[in-house]
Amino acid sequence: MRLIQLSRYSLDFPSPEVALREPNGLLALGGDLSPARLLLAYQRGIFPWYSPGDPILWWSPDPRAVLDPARFHISRSFKRFLRHMPYRITLNHAFADVVAGCASERAEGTWIVPEVSAAFYKLHQLDHAHSVEVWLHDELVGGLYGVAQGALFCGESMFSRRENASKTALKTFCDYFTRQGGKLIDCQVLNPHTASLGAAEIPRRWYLQQLLVMQRQPLAPDCWQPQTLFAHL
Repeated sequence: MRLIQLSRYSLDFPSPEVALREPNGLLALGGDLSPARLLLAYQRGIFPWYSPGDPILWWSPDPRAVLDPARFHISRSFKRFLRHMPYRITLNHAFADVVAGCASERAEGTWIVPEVSAAFYKLHQLDHAHSVEVWLHDELVGGLYGVAQGALFCGESMFSRRENASKTALKTFCDYFTRQGGKLIDCQVLNPHTASLGAAEIPRRWYLQQLLVMQRQPLAPDCWQPQTLFAHL
């Protein structure tokens, strides 16, 4: 199957059903990272991921990794950690710093090049992209960010500079998101870390069906207002 080249002058994406099997989910290349194109991509279950120096690549893998935020898995050791957790967790207090942390902490190299950081910051300014920050005193030591789609949150990346910082960010966000009416977190592709936290794979067609339903499910009106969050056992 031929890989589709996107035009800068049209926002149209091909159907995720025509994505390649190998590499899994590669759908198209090119286009740009404008807010309009990014929002349309996420609305259709598509996301960008590419290496520095490569063209923009767009993906919709099958199967898709998702996490039910109400079923986040807490190990015994992590439960003990949470009882004496030293961190302060906030929502939407330092989006750009979280993206920068995700870019700098990926040992295998990062796809979060400056143009990607700038693109997601524009989505944040438009109230579509959000971050969770983990602080030790006044130092940012972990966090995550992603794109909201109603009751579904598309997780993009997370980072950790201290013990359990990213795990604490995700656990706290899962608790909060559930209380606000959130139903599902998109993890894109399953890896051992997200699997250990309760993520699982579902067929792409199921994910796309859930995405359409959850896009129409509103959260609490002040869900994304900057605030302090609290971890719960």
